[in-house]
Amino acid sequence: MNVNFDSALSAAHAAAAAQNHPTGTLYMVATPIGNLADISLRALHVLSLCDTLACEDTRHSQTLLRAYGIDRSASHWLAVHQHNEAEAAQEVIRRLQAGQRVAYVSDAGTPAISDPGARMAWQVQSSGLRVMPLPGASSVTSLLSACGTPAHDSSGFVFVGFLPSKATERAHAVEVLKQEPRTQVLLEAPHRIEALANALDVLGERFVTVGRELTKQFEEIATVAAQDLGAWLQGNAQRTRGEFVLVVHAQAKERAAGSDNDRLLKILMQELPLKTAVKVAAEISGEAKNALYDRALELKQA
Repeated sequence: MNVNFDSALSAAHAAAAAQNHPTGTLYMVATPIGNLADISLRALHVLSLCDTLACEDTRHSQTLLRAYGIDRSASHWLAVHQHNEAEAAQEVIRRLQAGQRVAYVSDAGTPAISDPGARMAWQVQSSGLRVMPLPGASSVTSLLSACGTPAHDSSGFVFVGFLPSKATERAHAVEVLKQEPRTQVLLEAPHRIEALANALDVLGERFVTVGRELTKQFEEIATVAAQDLGAWLQGNAQRTRGEFVLVVHAQAKERAAGSDNDRLLKILMQELPLKTAVKVAAEISGEAKNALYDRALELKQA
């Protein structure tokens, strides 16, 4: 047993053993995305408790659990991956109907988020059986929590995941991405990150935050203009290594005729002198006074 996690496993049983973990339930268990210490106490307890451990890669997951001192025999494991997910879900349902507890883990992070597990969870619920989430590590929420949002961004985010690997399909996907004004989250592998950076160049000055090797020793997070992402990657040979998460930040709203700022200026200019209207509009909208003043002049002339 790995002595570094002896106390964690004991604490997990002490903390979660008295909680209700019903039989006939599929447990979607989040696992670390790189740092083994990011496992939850409840996850450790459930992984020790369950009758079947369904996973994306049995060898990888066996190694992970052994690091925590959990060693299960071959009969406890069931492979459920993108190539057999629909068929394997039926075996999971059979075991749940027999009263088993089944835990599912992907290779890293929260299952069913750009990983296998989503179809299985759907089929299990459709069969009238319970699916219980055990929250934890996620590369998506990890980077979103660290990169922040510009003042103009209050519309939430869109999860995109991996773009197509073929150049023409990827270019088309980026054009679609370009038209989406909200924040978007992408995932990418190290051997394709430079190709993705080249494709994102068409976004110009739109900000992109890149997270590399999140939670690991050489974690790196940086925000650059999309057109500068390729140069940032080339600035250090290490930057093309590891797993990547990227946040394409929300597109800045243009001040076109009929926009919210225009409407605000028009209303205020009906009641106030131009300079005063601009000052009040700036306080309300948070926009720069100079830009609002120039726009107010255009509206007045129009």
